[in-house]
Amino acid sequence: MTTSKTGSFYLTETVTIPGTSAGGSRITGTIDLSAYVNVPTGQAIAIESVDFIYQTGADFGQEVRSMLAGNGCVSTQVVDQNPGGLFVRADNHSLVASGALQIDQTNNIASHSADMFPDNFGPASLSEAFLVVNDSLFITAGNDLSAVGANDLFVTARVRARVVKLSNKDWMSIAIQSSADQ
Repeated sequence: MTTSKTGSFYLTETVTIPGTSAGGSRITGTIDLSAYVNVPTGQAIAIESVDFIYQTGADFGQEVRSMLAGNGCVSTQVVDQNPGGLFVRADNHSLVASGALQIDQTNNIASHSADMFPDNFGPASLSEAFLVVNDSLFITAGNDLSAVGANDLFVTARVRARVVKLSNKDWMSIAIQSSADQ
């Protein structure tokens, strides 16, 4: 049986891709969950949703034309195991959420796509959330095809979560699944 211990709250992390970084650059940041996850008591994090925010320059503007030096994409993933500065494939069980900002720099047009939000990977009693028993989340962001513009590019993951108490059976199930991808 899984029960909520708290209401929803937000965790955020921003990664900075330095200005003029070559296409294919990847930067990883960490969200510390150690204050929320507790193995002896079966306490875990249930992630309800993830939003990505893209900003550039000293004023944190959102003008797409200045984010990349040409046409390209800014890709982002949140995972619950350290990806070593890389993206993971979509069938990796540690993938919590991913998204991309497609940039048509020539016409100053951007379109955002969220590939995946927390899905029904957890037990039936919390099937609307992604359950995390690890003590960290990792956000990796990078620019594809084109270099970053002259200014730094900031990618923020805003994670809505709550603390839950898992039964021993559910805890073990999630821990086994989590370690299977390592």
